[in-house]
Amino acid sequence: QVQLVESGGGLVQAGGSLRLSCAASGRIFSINTMGWYRQAPGQQRELVVEITSGGSTNYADSVKGRFTISRDYAKNMVYLQMNSLKPEDTAVYYCNAIVRSSWRDPETRYWGQGTQVTVSS
Repeated sequence: QVQLVESGGGLVQAGGSLRLSCAASGRIFSINTMGWYRQAPGQQRELVVEITSGGSTNYADSVKGRFTISRDYAKNMVYLQMNSLKPEDTAVYYCNAIVRSSWRDPETRYWGQGTQVTVSS
């Protein structure tokens, strides 16, 4: 099994910044894509940004220019630097990783437990 543990959420005023971290541990042979999703109350979970094993990134239009994803491949960690936060960024943020546990296993998508980000106006 693989565990993803997020940290860094909290309450911040509009215009402020937060940095989220996510650590992957357990049976990990390789990690393909890592990323962040978010879910606001009453809404579907949506992609915020993802980064591939090759370093390619895919940002949601709503966060381009404000959020930055980075990844520590040696430590199996991914980070999300969030600047110029807006009240509409308020949501539970989930870390996500596509992991292969051994060379013969298929890739499997794992989720963290989520961390709350609240932006006050």
